[in-house]
Amino acid sequence: MIEILVALIAVFIGAGIGYVVAKKINDANFNIFLEQAKAKAKAIEYEAELVLKDAKNSVAEAEFSAKKKFDEKLQKLQKEHSSKIEDLNKKEQFLNHQEKLHEESKNKLIKEKQDMKALIEENENLKHKYTQKLNDVLKILEHSAGLTQEEAKTIILQKTEEKSRDEIAHIVRKYEEEARNEAKRKANFILAQATSRFAGEFAAERLINVVNIKNDELKGRIIGKEGRNVKTLEMVLGVDIIIDDTPGAIIVSCFNLYRRAIATKVIELLVEDGRIQPARIEEIHEKVCKDFEDNILEEGQTIVMDLGLNQIHPEIVKLIGKLRYRASYGQNALAHSLEVAHLAGIIAAECGGDEKLARRAGILHDIGKALTHEFEGSHVDLGAELCKRYKEHPVVINAIYAHHGHEDATSIESAAVCTADTLSAARPGARREVLEAFLKRVSELEDIAKSKEGVKKAYAINAGREIRVIVNAKLINDDESILLAKEIAEEIQEKVQYPGEIKVNVIREIRAIDFAR
Repeated sequence: MIEILVALIAVFIGAGIGYVVAKKINDANFNIFLEQAKAKAKAIEYEAELVLKDAKNSVAEAEFSAKKKFDEKLQKLQKEHSSKIEDLNKKEQFLNHQEKLHEESKNKLIKEKQDMKALIEENENLKHKYTQKLNDVLKILEHSAGLTQEEAKTIILQKTEEKSRDEIAHIVRKYEEEARNEAKRKANFILAQATSRFAGEFAAERLINVVNIKNDELKGRIIGKEGRNVKTLEMVLGVDIIIDDTPGAIIVSCFNLYRRAIATKVIELLVEDGRIQPARIEEIHEKVCKDFEDNILEEGQTIVMDLGLNQIHPEIVKLIGKLRYRASYGQNALAHSLEVAHLAGIIAAECGGDEKLARRAGILHDIGKALTHEFEGSHVDLGAELCKRYKEHPVVINAIYAHHGHEDATSIESAAVCTADTLSAARPGARREVLEAFLKRVSELEDIAKSKEGVKKAYAINAGREIRVIVNAKLINDDESILLAKEIAEEIQEKVQYPGEIKVNVIREIRAIDFAR
């Protein structure tokens, strides 16, 4: 029994101890949970503050962006409003001005009508007085001269007609003289305006170019062994190459500006490259020719844009660029055409014509000169045919014909081109007659040689004292080359006037090419 009681007491004591221990453990866990809950609450509160802050920032940014857009739109609308008000004010001023002009015209018309009415009344009075005086004179003549009324009337009318005719002639002469003086004064004013508003570059072409070299040792390399390189250069390029004692310089001479420019560039590239040999010369020549063709087109396009022109055929644009390498009486053809275009535009504008059309006709008036080395015929006919083929404006074609007197100028623009052409060509120092005569003679030499069958190229060199003719070896044999030289020489004697003698040099070259593989 005691044992059972002790056991129960022990159980109760253990349960109490267990309860106390469990309660302490639970209290500790609760405190930990509470701290954790507080920490989470603080974290959530912090995150909420961040979200709220971000929301406030977003709202502020949205408000700022909306305000900025609103301000921009408001400024734009205000600007448009101001612009429209300004336009309306201008229109109002214009309408007021027109209304004022209309009122003035109306008043002027009323006054003229009143003056006309007064003149008619005065004329009627004069007629009435004239009739009375005529009747009085007729009666006097009838009594004094024994004439009938009809005979007296005829005599008076004849005298009156003669007197009136003299007075009319005097008045006509007076007004014609005034009109001529006024036209001359106006023309001089327009020309003075045109020449003062345009100041073009002066370009007088020479017959030589100078290639600068670093040292005179290069001269020997350019000449080559037994003159092989310089002979190849002259044959391929069609120019005279003068290598003398002038330090650091090689002279390229040719009457053809295009060939001379190509030759100068080829020699410069060869000197820069250092490899100077026949095969390299031909390779560089082909490359330079292609580059020049591209440059010519670019220059033509630049000129067309500078003049403010459009819808010009690419072939014509290319020929405009090619005028850079043509000259007339020592005056560069492109510089002359540009000068004529600007002057013609100014003159046409002063006379009430189309300035752009006049500039177009001015730049194209000598376009045929870009073709004179390739085709037969005058530059006027070649230029007109070219412009007809590419559907140019009739005024342009008329200006081409008119500036050399082949047609009469039929418009203000054509007349402006003719005037501008005369201004550009006739000013002192613009052209050199002796040089033009020489260029014409050497061109005739080349044309005679090129007209022969089998001729590939012909170059007049040594200031026109030698014509070098390169023939097609497949069409011309050695014996025929001798006959061809004689034939060309005889035709030159018949058709060309020249001092001294001209050497005809026919060159026939055969190349055999194979490859070792």
